[in-house]
Amino acid sequence: MEQNEKYSIHMDERYGFLKLIDVPALAAACKEKWYNQTLCRVNGNVVRLGVFNEGEFHWHKHDKEDEFFFVLQGSFHIELENEAFKLGLHQGLTVPAGVLHRTFVKEPAVVLMVEGDTVTPTGDK
Repeated sequence: MEQNEKYSIHMDERYGFLKLIDVPALAAACKEKWYNQTLCRVNGNVVRLGVFNEGEFHWHKHDKEDEFFFVLQGSFHIELENEAFKLGLHQGLTVPAGVLHRTFVKEPAVVLMVEGDTVTPTGDK
């Protein structure tokens, strides 16, 4: 199985301007193990919803873009080469451009991510 097949990643913008976004309803409807949906665009950035029910994301980096994570439900782990973070409810962390990282959960989590609209969630090749 290829790396990308383990994830359900949707890069299409689901909501345009002046459209109500109901995050709890979206999260409740998600049955995938590792789900990522672009919600909207804001000034050249995208806001993505991650619903992570189990598992991990592979090691990767984004050469030119920073990536911000904010936990709405559960807890979320971000591992770097020499450091690890466990984000709890309403905690956030920005991973700078070029930093190798992987994310994983030990319990279901709902996470908002903000990043440049040129970011490929699976990382740069």
